[in-house]
Amino acid sequence: MRIIRSQILNKFGNLLHGVSTMDFSDANDLFGFNLSFSVGDDPQKVLENRQKFFRLLGTDYSRAAFQEQIHSDIVKIVNAPGNQGKSDAMITNKKNIALAVSIADCTPVLLYDYENKVIAGVHSGWRGAFQKIPVKTILKMKAKFNTKPENVVAYLGPSICVDHYEVGVEVAEKFPTEFVKSKNGKLFLDVAGFNYKMLLESGIPEQNIERSDLCTYEAKDVLHSYRRDGKKSGRGFAVIMMKGENE
Repeated sequence: MRIIRSQILNKFGNLLHGVSTMDFSDANDLFGFNLSFSVGDDPQKVLENRQKFFRLLGTDYSRAAFQEQIHSDIVKIVNAPGNQGKSDAMITNKKNIALAVSIADCTPVLLYDYENKVIAGVHSGWRGAFQKIPVKTILKMKAKFNTKPENVVAYLGPSICVDHYEVGVEVAEKFPTEFVKSKNGKLFLDVAGFNYKMLLESGIPEQNIERSDLCTYEAKDVLHSYRRDGKKSGRGFAVIMMKGENE
């Protein structure tokens, strides 16, 4: 049973993190180890999946913080686990709060300020990226916790790759041409690449950023993909938590 880990975040012994996979699902599970209540799956099954995932991750489900992701630029400070309402990025300096980003193609960005001990979990699809939610998250970390970008490490988790992310002209025109690929009269967007560039431009050193090479669309039996599976697609989680006792 596989949980995807980040090499850069693995360097910090006080962090717990991981990205869920479909490896946990059984043959009769149409949604493939789905962790979302909003896709039509059996709620009891979803709850059991969540409990199992967080247990295997190394913590308890009761410590998880969730957000109702709406493809916005809303960034929230989190001081307790549980449902945080509508947002697409969460920040905390509290230990034992597992920030969970729901994913099925959009880019999850996990951030850690190792100097001030602050973490963030960001959901950044094309709408969030266009609204610069990774940048706004870092700015909020600066304002609230005195975060310096040079002390931040970042992990861009698995997301849909440019070859499979077809968009219309109206979306492509919102982004610099370097992130738009034209093929056979169709346009494709490199959302992960744009998120990566924003992290760099925010001041995070290149050596502090890790970008997953896994494509959610291509990893058919490993990762969820809305573009690939449509309405019967499940959702995974990208999670980050600081371990230990709060001062």
